[in-house]
Amino acid sequence: MAIRERLLALKLHIAVAVISAGVFAVFLHSGPSLSALLSFFWPLLLSTGVFLLAVSVLLRISPPQHPDAAGCPAGEDLIDYVAGTHYQQLAAEAAPTEESEVEKLR
Repeated sequence: MAIRERLLALKLHIAVAVISAGVFAVFLHSGPSLSALLSFFWPLLLSTGVFLLAVSVLLRISPPQHPDAAGCPAGEDLIDYVAGTHYQQLAAEAAPTEESEVEKLR
């Protein structure tokens, strides 16, 4: 009797598992076979493998990065300019100076 009560408590979980297994079986039966997928995607798989092999070889033969290179500020100004919004800097460049305002009033 305890087994029956436990099964009734889990009937929703069992139903979801059975439905999921049925949907999975239908997809396996109606979908393409593994050989069809491999025959279609072999150029992509091959080129990806060659690329990963080339990256691993280049990482192995390239010299290790110099410890001071991580703190090198070369190009950080350009990166900050591209990545950030500089409204204050643009406003300061576009703002008229006091001399030009005085000249306008004359």
